[in-house]
Amino acid sequence: MSENTENTNINEQDLREKIINAIKTVYDPEIPVNVFDLGLIYDIKIFPVNNVNVVMTLTSPSCPSAGQIPGEVEAKVRSVEGVNDVIVDLTFDPPYHQDMMSDAAKLELGFL
Repeated sequence: MSENTENTNINEQDLREKIINAIKTVYDPEIPVNVFDLGLIYDIKIFPVNNVNVVMTLTSPSCPSAGQIPGEVEAKVRSVEGVNDVIVDLTFDPPYHQDMMSDAAKLELGFL
């Protein structure tokens, strides 16, 4: 029984990695860094039968790409083999700030 649980965890970890890689192909059109490294993805939850919930934000509530980016994240996650269904929740709490960026994103944008 413990072996079965271990296999499930490995599968979920693999799926999470594939989801993150898919999200890393989504870019804010105004910033040459992917939304994951920008720190716009707050949480990724994988539920039974591989339903996925992504909680994300935008750089600002008035972001011109507000209608495009969450839909693109949803489409990319939905295209990952093994994913059943996807819900993307957009939040502005906590508000986005530059400290949420990965070091790679900060370097790319000249903040390091």
